[in-house]
Amino acid sequence: MKIEIITPDKKFFDGEIKSVRVPGKKGSFQVLKDHAPIISTLEKGLVRMVDLENTEIIYEISGGVIEVKANKIILLADSVI
Repeated sequence: MKIEIITPDKKFFDGEIKSVRVPGKKGSFQVLKDHAPIISTLEKGLVRMVDLENTEIIYEISGGVIEVKANKIILLADSVI
């Protein structure tokens, strides 16, 4: 899956991953390959990604929005801490 993490200032991350766990408004949730299309708001919390080499990458965001569609993820973060 391809993911882009974008803040108002710049594109923070752009790459291929196996999975991502995000802090949704009603609790955290995970996105895996072939996930159903979704748009959701995000709370302040940790974004945990697993890349193609099984390395965990962790960022903290202050909130935002995520869109998942056809194995492409766009995460619009208010800011990355």
